[in-house]
Amino acid sequence: MRRKGLASMAVEAVESRTTASSSGSAFGSAFGPAVALSCRECGERSPLGPVFACASCFGPLEVAYELPTGDPEELRRRIEAGPASIWRYAPLLPVAADVAERPNLNPGLTKLVKADNLARELGVTGGLYVKDDSGNPTHSFKDRVVAVAVEAARTFGFTTLSCSSTGNLAGAVGAAAARAGLRSCVFIPHDLEAGKVVMAAVYGGDLVGIEGTYDDVNRFCSELIGDPLGEGWGFVNVNLRPYYAEGSKTLAYEICEQLGWRLPDQIVVPVASGSQLTKIDKGLRELVALGLVEDRPYKIFGAQAEGCAPVSAAFKAGHEVVRPVRPDTIAKSLAIGNPADGIYVLDIARRTGGGVEDVDDAAVVDAIRLLARTEGIFAETAGGVTVGVTRKLLASGALDPELTTVVLNTGDGLKTLDAVAAGPTATIRPTLDAFRAAGLQGR
Repeated sequence: MRRKGLASMAVEAVESRTTASSSGSAFGSAFGPAVALSCRECGERSPLGPVFACASCFGPLEVAYELPTGDPEELRRRIEAGPASIWRYAPLLPVAADVAERPNLNPGLTKLVKADNLARELGVTGGLYVKDDSGNPTHSFKDRVVAVAVEAARTFGFTTLSCSSTGNLAGAVGAAAARAGLRSCVFIPHDLEAGKVVMAAVYGGDLVGIEGTYDDVNRFCSELIGDPLGEGWGFVNVNLRPYYAEGSKTLAYEICEQLGWRLPDQIVVPVASGSQLTKIDKGLRELVALGLVEDRPYKIFGAQAEGCAPVSAAFKAGHEVVRPVRPDTIAKSLAIGNPADGIYVLDIARRTGGGVEDVDDAAVVDAIRLLARTEGIFAETAGGVTVGVTRKLLASGALDPELTTVVLNTGDGLKTLDAVAAGPTATIRPTLDAFRAAGLQGR
């Protein structure tokens, strides 16, 4: 057992959880194919409820399923005929079958861009794709995970939706709560980028800045959840975390469907808490188990910013534990110094033959410009991290340029404008002579 912590909170949560049976029948069909919560460390199962830590070993819980059986072709057709959102995969998620009919933001089915121009720049010949999740309702992948968490919050009767956030999640929670008719109160580090602050505040919920890093914010929320002040609150990334995390599987589902129901050979994923990467792997393995894609090897690579790279450092050192760090990077959406799923990222990178790498802030900015210049995609700093790491992995030989590679962009560059200085090429008088004098013709 490598991981313990949050013991008192886990006990309190377990003591207050629902008395549902291990099949989850107390909630009827509200959780679709989900049947229990399973500990990722010891494997013990718990009833479905607002619980995030195992009562026996305090390990993290995740959703366990009885997934559909039968003809894969029929399931494929059912998915393809479904809504143009993550809800086309409702049979594989902890949500009710009629989830698409409820008030929600309907995220997902974002573009998988065949990035031929970027591929030429980087020397990739096997096919390079950018999964561009900036097309979600609040312009980040967080809409996916929050959408699933909102359905759990409704089922558990929570009246306030909350979270600790590095920015994108705060906006996603605010928007989703507004659409669902719930109150929201979200907590962020006090020094986030202005664009993310505005986007989190505009939805009318309460936005609270905490003096300190994200890890300080997260500790505060963990205390609040065990206090009477937090009664009736659903923290999407704490007591709703097992459900919330499942939303990231839809990235894997979409990528494979958009590739013609096949696995990518290599995928590069940004790492903050590490949850997204672990659930992408889970989603890929589920598709294989269901017969929806051919079972063949794939490699998963994690990407971090040098100023907050505890998982990368552990991977390179060959360690099985992740030592917390204090973040110092422009990639604030990845600035989690004590990543909850870091050890699982290490496991997946090693099991798949992938890796974890990091790049400095200058490389992040250069990669943002590269992606914008070659593919017309303006990524936030996390996207700069994945593109920068992809370039570094190709240069080192860790990524094979002859294989199909997918790179994730998880957010919109309009949220992190301070990271990239840009302005007019020239400022001229409104005359042809001035245009000629500026030397812009024929460029």
